[in-house]
Amino acid sequence: MNGAAYLAIAIVGEVIATSFLRASAGFTQLVPSIVVVVGYCVTFYFFSLALQTIPVGIGYAIWSGVGIILVSIIAFFAYGQTLDLPALIGIGLILAGVLVINLFSQSSAH
Repeated sequence: MNGAAYLAIAIVGEVIATSFLRASAGFTQLVPSIVVVVGYCVTFYFFSLALQTIPVGIGYAIWSGVGIILVSIIAFFAYGQTLDLPALIGIGLILAGVLVINLFSQSSAH
């Protein structure tokens, strides 16, 4: 597998873990708590593998940016959480930043 695949797995693990944090109710609910712990373990393991070939700043920017976007979407559907216009603009700027890094930056290629 390559760094991008490891990063994708890390992002999925982080999104799952973060999405279950609320359901864990402060780690008082067993099953959601287990999902959170396992999800973050998967996340950090695969993120460490991704960073063997992806610069840490670029990897973290992509990981956190995509994670914010996906968690916001999941929170909308799972918990009915809505975002106001400034929040949507901010998330749009994050998305734009991730796209600029991936499409135009030479920092991610080495």
